[in-house]
Amino acid sequence: MSSSSSLKFVIVTLAIVLVVFTATCYADDDDLSTGFYSKSCPKVFSTVKSAVHSAISNERRIGASLLRLHFHDCFVNGCDGSILLDDTSSFTGEKTAAPNNNSVRGFGVVDKIKAKVEEVCPGVISCADILTIAARDSVVILGGPDWEVKVGRRDSKTASFNDANSGVIPPPTSTLSNLINRFQAKGLSAKDMVALSGAHTIGKARCTSFRNRIYNETNIDSSFAKSKQNKCPRTSGSGDNNLADLDVSTPNKFDNFYFKNLLNQKGLLHSDQILFNGGSTDSIVKRYSNKPSTFDEDFVKAMIKMGDIEPLTGSSGEIRKHCARPN
Repeated sequence: MSSSSSLKFVIVTLAIVLVVFTATCYADDDDLSTGFYSKSCPKVFSTVKSAVHSAISNERRIGASLLRLHFHDCFVNGCDGSILLDDTSSFTGEKTAAPNNNSVRGFGVVDKIKAKVEEVCPGVISCADILTIAARDSVVILGGPDWEVKVGRRDSKTASFNDANSGVIPPPTSTLSNLINRFQAKGLSAKDMVALSGAHTIGKARCTSFRNRIYNETNIDSSFAKSKQNKCPRTSGSGDNNLADLDVSTPNKFDNFYFKNLLNQKGLLHSDQILFNGGSTDSIVKRYSNKPSTFDEDFVKAMIKMGDIEPLTGSSGEIRKHCARPN
């Protein structure tokens, strides 16, 4: 082999090795992992936690709002931060879709968290990951279980009003079979669904979400119903935005009292009480009401599974500079 031929062979061989090595690196990056930012932004978790702690100190309810934002994001085309996008000339976003309009909140807090993260690691952390981390931190700060969050998601460049309106997010009027089917469509079991419903141990709901239940349903504690009627008049349009705690016992603490309330027919939403109403999930509710550690374990597993729903990874999507708009 001539010297020029040998040189060409070496160059081609090195090029092949480089391509294989690069492809391998990208393949590894495609998987979500708890250590995804260990080198590129080791301070991301402490930065997000500090910002979430500050927000909850300001308004305790915001913890539930951040948790709900993560849920509503993941159920519409995966955990991609699409719910955070404002409308543009090319698409109508998800914020004004029926499950979200006048309901989901906390966008300003997410923007503040993003700004803090950008100060530490500009252009590295996705808004989708910030939502996922903030949801975990909210649970922990409010007294719930802790877990390691898998990260490495990227942000969508678009959002879909129609997809958010398509019924993938179960409404508060859902039947049990509807709830089970909606969650199973996302790879989540009936047990996952009940565990995730336990997030209603914190947060509030608007009168429009529970009016029909407190006036027309029979599987409800009468004194509980009457107390809610004081805040939610029967007439539509009157007091529609009045709020009530989803957990009447310990509304500001993440615990298992949500399930204890269901045993006493004190679920605020129809979709809450239907979990304990003579159906297939009654035994799960009983178990969680008696064993808080079991609820914590199953909630963590379900949250991790939910965070794995159709993430954008690798070279898909982008890392948004601002969570409310594409780059």
